[in-house]
Amino acid sequence: MTDNETADRRAKRLRDQDVADARLIWDYHQLGHELRPVSVGIGLGSHDLGVATFAAGLYRRGLFPRLVFTGANSPTTVARFPRGEAVHYRDHAIELGVSAEAILVEPLATNTGQNIAFARELLTDSIESVLLISKPYMERRAYATCRKVWPEVDVVCTSEPIDFLDYLSGIGDPALVVDMLVGDLQRVLEYPAHGFAVEQHVPDNVLAAYKHLVDAGFTSRLMA
Repeated sequence: MTDNETADRRAKRLRDQDVADARLIWDYHQLGHELRPVSVGIGLGSHDLGVATFAAGLYRRGLFPRLVFTGANSPTTVARFPRGEAVHYRDHAIELGVSAEAILVEPLATNTGQNIAFARELLTDSIESVLLISKPYMERRAYATCRKVWPEVDVVCTSEPIDFLDYLSGIGDPALVVDMLVGDLQRVLEYPAHGFAVEQHVPDNVLAAYKHLVDAGFTSRLMA
């Protein structure tokens, strides 16, 4: 069976309960921080070019004078962004009207901790506050990671405002989106014990939704 056939097969078995459980986790991952002016915006690299689009819009609104894009590649992004996530994000933001002089590129990070740590190293002056711009379901993990890696900075998190069902259909592989939601929640749960992030409270209904989806086989993005 080809990869496309596998994706089609898995997409067709999304049940109403799977979607309801995934929405619960989606809502949990989003923090609802109020946007305000900060010292710098940091766009976290991924497969989702919407991060760069939304970051460009925030820059044009005057929420930060500088914008860092950070990210190398992962197995899921190398085909789409062969020159690296951060480089493609920069080019896209420039096309959308962001001044090239306002953008810094961090092209080496391969995980969220490195995204934040390497971006911090790139910023040589004093930074009081940052706005982390991520995929919608990565806000909470980005926040927890930043509080661990850069505890003294004032951090606000945001993502493109998009409805869950629109995102689910827009990616083109609904089952993969659910896999990624589940994988991110596993990291929220387990990373504190490894020293990668601060601990976050997870409500019982979110934990139950997570267990249901794991039992249903949405496990391709789980850590071993």
